[in-house]
Amino acid sequence: MLVAQRHEKITELVNEKGSIRVSELSQIFSVTEETIRRDLEKLETEGKLQRSHGGAVSIKENEIEVPYFEREVRNVKEKLAVAEEAIKYVNMNDRILLDASTTAWYMAKRLPDLPLTVLTNSMKVAMELATREKITVITVGGTLLQKSLSFVGPQTNNALEYYHVNKAFISCQGIHAKRGISDSNEMQALVKQKMIEIADEVYLLADHSKFDKQAFSRVAEINLIHYIITDSKTEHKQIQSLQDLAIKVIQA
Repeated sequence: MLVAQRHEKITELVNEKGSIRVSELSQIFSVTEETIRRDLEKLETEGKLQRSHGGAVSIKENEIEVPYFEREVRNVKEKLAVAEEAIKYVNMNDRILLDASTTAWYMAKRLPDLPLTVLTNSMKVAMELATREKITVITVGGTLLQKSLSFVGPQTNNALEYYHVNKAFISCQGIHAKRGISDSNEMQALVKQKMIEIADEVYLLADHSKFDKQAFSRVAEINLIHYIITDSKTEHKQIQSLQDLAIKVIQA
């Protein structure tokens, strides 16, 4: 098999499976793992996949994301309460990060026009803050996911490497005391992992519907989260299980 043919087949397999390990590809194509690693490096450079620890993941959505306009109208009252509470933890001259979640967008809509720097991968957040005179907005590019109006992929993660923020405000699809936080899309999960890495403090914005759930792609261990801001409907036992892990849970 020619190298070009192998590259084409690797891309097909990654997109079909969502993710695949180097060892598996080595067996399929009867080549060394070092050869596969070089293949993956070249394919990532060409924007055809994303390398991960021990393998590669698809740049395409691995699980169908709910379109933004649908998420925007779910649990609106609760998300607004969470967003308004989160704003209390933003101080003048902070450097903050807002992800592409609807709760982060609600937060952006209500941010006062203070001297701030806001880093985001969300088109919605960037557009919302575009008219604020005192807020400096920095967006990171990459592959646009139309359903979430957000940028993901190697370019996004590489761009985030250049920044450091005081506080990151992110959301997720699932929170589990033992299994950590998770998201419905693997590429979103990888971006959020990087967001956590570059922040001094991480605030997880989550309404009551996210608790005791595990979505498709794991983002991080729960102990990497410093604060969880949730709404009044979240059950006491769910909060207690997280407080037992020394995580501060704030109810709006």
